[in-house]
Amino acid sequence: MQVSTSDTISTSKTVDGSTYWNNKDNNGGPGPRIMAADTLDGDAVKNAAGDSLGTLDHIMIDVPSGRVAYAVLSFGGFLGMGDKLFAVPWAALKLDPANKCFVMDATEEDLKNAPGFDKDHWPTFADEKWAVQIHTHYKSRPYWE
Repeated sequence: MQVSTSDTISTSKTVDGSTYWNNKDNNGGPGPRIMAADTLDGDAVKNAAGDSLGTLDHIMIDVPSGRVAYAVLSFGGFLGMGDKLFAVPWAALKLDPANKCFVMDATEEDLKNAPGFDKDHWPTFADEKWAVQIHTHYKSRPYWE
């Protein structure tokens, strides 16, 4: 079976406006387009104004589909104590390779009002009602559609 490249190539854009295959930073190694998920743990998440919104703690994969579903964002607290965690739809984050961070359309106040959880009480990520609530909050199209 032959697959048309127009069916398989994503045209999603990064913060710098480049498309997936138009990689200005092609240094012959992995990244910034394809990377090991654990290398993103601890990466900064900022808003367009440059305000810190936290760091990536985990990347959650929808195993049956092979898609990245959420980034778990850690925000607040001090030295890892008292951090609030947020499941942010992966589509709500944009890569900023020049600054080696992710950018999200949100403010600190938006996060304070967002549904969150703590490290000992994770939500049921496979709960459709919860997932719709999260995608609605972040104005993001659900990854499963």
